[in-house]
Amino acid sequence: MEKDYYKILGVSRDSSPEDLKKAYRRLALKYHPDRNPGDKEAEERFKEAAEAYEVLRDPEKRQIYDLYGYEGIAGTGFRGFSRQEDIFSSFGSIFEDLFGFSTGPKGRDTFRGPEPGADLRYDLEVSFKDAARGAETEIEIVRLESCPDCRGTGSASRSRPSVCPTCGGTGQVVRSEGFFRVSTTCPRCSGTGMVISDPCKTCQGQGRVRQRHRVRVRIPAGVDTGSRLRLRNEGEAGVRGGPRGDLYIVLHVKPHRFFERHGNDIYYRLPISIVQASLGDEVEIPTLDGHHTLKIPAGIQTGEQLRLRGLGVPDLRGFGTGDEVVEVRVMTPTKLTERQEALLQEFAAIEKEKKDRGFFHKIFRHNRSQDSPFRRA
Repeated sequence: MEKDYYKILGVSRDSSPEDLKKAYRRLALKYHPDRNPGDKEAEERFKEAAEAYEVLRDPEKRQIYDLYGYEGIAGTGFRGFSRQEDIFSSFGSIFEDLFGFSTGPKGRDTFRGPEPGADLRYDLEVSFKDAARGAETEIEIVRLESCPDCRGTGSASRSRPSVCPTCGGTGQVVRSEGFFRVSTTCPRCSGTGMVISDPCKTCQGQGRVRQRHRVRVRIPAGVDTGSRLRLRNEGEAGVRGGPRGDLYIVLHVKPHRFFERHGNDIYYRLPISIVQASLGDEVEIPTLDGHHTLKIPAGIQTGEQLRLRGLGVPDLRGFGTGDEVVEVRVMTPTKLTERQEALLQEFAAIEKEKKDRGFFHKIFRHNRSQDSPFRRA
């Protein structure tokens, strides 16, 4: 029976290979058995489209078909597809594009080459001062290293691996599940397509072993909780000669006894007495770089802030350094001696007298400014 492959695909006889591919994809999506379960007509249309594309995508077959028609193609030995499984075997790469899954084993070019090692994470706790001023420390990590006995080959004799007999080097094994042929990773070679006949006893043929390793870490000034440091090539060793991964250090800054950080400024709460607040004073306060003399102005109130320029945290991007902000807290005495109580009562009486004098002075000034019988002529 004569078959018009161009009509089946719905394209003209001078269609380009790309037009043929688009037409076939459209029909494959429309009549795919997974979308039309139990529909015999859709199944036939699906097979017809696949057969037409199988012929027209091949320049040699297409030329024979254009000259001699279906009989000419049949003369080459091509009989179309009798089973759906044959379609999936022939169009594995196309079905991966269309439906997102593999429909059969791939060629031997799937041998896995060098692979990079995994990145590692290490959570490091640092002091408040080290985060602000910078420091160096040493940490110990456990990571996969290239096996020293087989030099990463996984083979006791350090020989090259051979093709996996289970998957034939594809790294995949295929099993039928109803209509579909499903590819899964080969359990023997773990998808590498290769096996080692004489596994190294040290690494059990893996080519890598776990070892402890010490790493020097430089903490830049200005880091904070959540900052990440990337140490290149300090992660796990690669596979089959692949590059080593990286090590990421995630920092956690310990709280300080005195200081709190807000941006690049550090805050210190300074308790002072009512006498210091009233008369002023000079006191020693802590800073990240030692003690510093601070002058307290007379009459300062609770909550007022004094700023020490440049004694805060340097900006990680180099935009200057923050300040140390001293927030004053005036402390009220709770346990007074009799002498202290007497002095405070005397102080209170003087304050009251000052207030009363001020009140009557205001009254006197007010009366003088009005028409009053008491105003001098």
